[in-house]
This record gives sequence, C-alpha cells and structure tokens, in this order.
Amino acid sequence: MSITTIYPKQLHEIVQAGQDVELIDVRTPFEFREIHVSFARNVPLDQLDVAKLAGARKEASYPLYFICQSGGRGKQACEKSLAAGYTNVVNVEGGTQAWDQAALPVVRGKKAISLERQVRIAAGSLVLIGSLLSYFAHPYWIALPAFVGAGLLFSGITDTCGMGMLLARMPWNQVPNEPATNVEAGATTCGSKSSTTCCG
Repeated sequence: MSITTIYPKQLHEIVQAGQDVELIDVRTPFEFREIHVSFARNVPLDQLDVAKLAGARKEASYPLYFICQSGGRGKQACEKSLAAGYTNVVNVEGGTQAWDQAALPVVRGKKAISLERQVRIAAGSLVLIGSLLSYFAHPYWIALPAFVGAGLLFSGITDTCGMGMLLARMPWNQVPNEPATNVEAGATTCGSKSSTTCCG
C-alpha cells in the first residue's frame, strides 16, 4: 500500500482553517528540542506504539500525521502503522527541515546534531578506524569497514537503519523536559529579544 504524503504548507493551511490536527514527531527528543513544529508532539520512532497511539486519539476520522527530520523516519512510522492495520496516516513531505524552510511556525531550543549526521559520523569513523587498523595492526581489521559498508548497503535497500535506531537510544539523544520558545515564521526569541539565529 502506498504512503500518503502532504506538503508542509498544505498541512499548515489545514491547521489555519481550524481543523484539529494530530502531528507526531518521530525524531529523538534531542532533535525535537532543537527545533519542532509548534503543534507537534514527540514520540520517538523506537518508542512508537501504534495501537496505543490510535486508541488514545480523540478523533479517529481525521488523519494521523507523522513528521521527522527530512521524511525518512516519518515514512517508517507510516509503514509501521499500515502494517498494524491503521491506514489513516500521512507523512509530512520533507519533514521538519522542509517545514522550517517554508518559514512556517516552529519552536526552537538548544542546537543538536541530527540523527542522520550522527549516523554519517559514526559510519565514517568506523570505516577510518578499521582501515587504519588493517594497515598498521592486522589485515583482519578490514572486516570492520566491510561490515559498515554492508550495513549501509542494507540500509539503502531496505530504507531502515540499524545504526540510527541504536544511536537514537543513546543517552545524549535523550533530554529532560524543558520549555522551548515558540517561533513564528522562522524567528527565534531569546528572552525579550527576537532574532533569526539560534540562541546558543
């Protein structure tokens, strides 16, 4: 079954028209704290219980929207929902990144490294370390970059990422509840001052 998608501006227009919209942000709490759609609720993908989420909904006739950083994890959340028998789900095309680029209302907090960047850093580090060890220590270390390469190949084919799911559970991707700042049209408020840059 194909996944229904919606563009950020279309979803914003629905909200502006007064319709109740339930938007679930499936990124890590750390990413969510940095920036998120003003009316989104954070339920990380690795903690997503579709049955529990659907059972707690007030208005099941309206679609359940999923959003992530750029669309990949939102798609996975939709696939997970469809597999569980819940078909009224929609993925926000381009994710939070596209929403912010469209200058739509967001909430900004402390800067964070996105999960996608963390995966690239971790994979690159393992390939570099394995290559150096295979040259300077023992040839068998070549298995490490080969394993990472196989994992990336599998990730590309299946559109899933084991390393990403593992990193999402790491302590640095978990944050305590903190108040964030509501931002209209991409501006960030620091105390009483308004700025277009993030507040350190």
